[in-house]
Amino acid sequence: MLSVKTFVEGPVDANNYLLIDEESKEAVLIDCSSPNSEFVNAVKDSGVNLKYILLTHGHFDHILGVNRFEEVFGVKTYMSENDLTQIKYAPQMLMMFSGQTIDKTPEIQNFVKEGNEFKIGNYKIKAISTPGHTKGGMCYIVDGKLFSGDTLFQGSVGRCDLPEGDFEELAKSINEKLFVLPDDTEVYTGHGGKTNIGFEKKYNEIINI
Repeated sequence: MLSVKTFVEGPVDANNYLLIDEESKEAVLIDCSSPNSEFVNAVKDSGVNLKYILLTHGHFDHILGVNRFEEVFGVKTYMSENDLTQIKYAPQMLMMFSGQTIDKTPEIQNFVKEGNEFKIGNYKIKAISTPGHTKGGMCYIVDGKLFSGDTLFQGSVGRCDLPEGDFEELAKSINEKLFVLPDDTEVYTGHGGKTNIGFEKKYNEIINI
């Protein structure tokens, strides 16, 4: 069985998802928003073998815990190479949105591309490239569950007015990459609550214009 634990962390309450293969106890963390000790200890206390950190994109509110988690768990972090610019923007974006500072931004050296797969136990997590919110936006799908980052929200989509955002590209990504998935695909979003593909195809007024 694949279980999902949700942690809402960081200065703007981003969702972080710990996916666990309950048989092998291998796990992956999708997004890493905070170095908060409570967050780190909660993952430790889950009794898992954390194999990877997978980032949906490089915005500050999804990467602030990467250095701490790499240090504690000895894992590698994967992100689209197209979002390296976002890592450089992170300090000024963090200051702009929260008034906080960051000591050191992550040095991402492992990159993920469309179709790459990451295995935990008997489950394969597949990467889906969805540019628009950022150039390197990436979603991950496994076991009928889509982890959409800030590409698709419940009744909304990711903002495109930040550097390297592009609404037309975002709409194309959603329509051509996500809305072709089965309607009952669960969507675990980067902020806010869960939804599913069928609901968003029918009711998401922002993308259905």
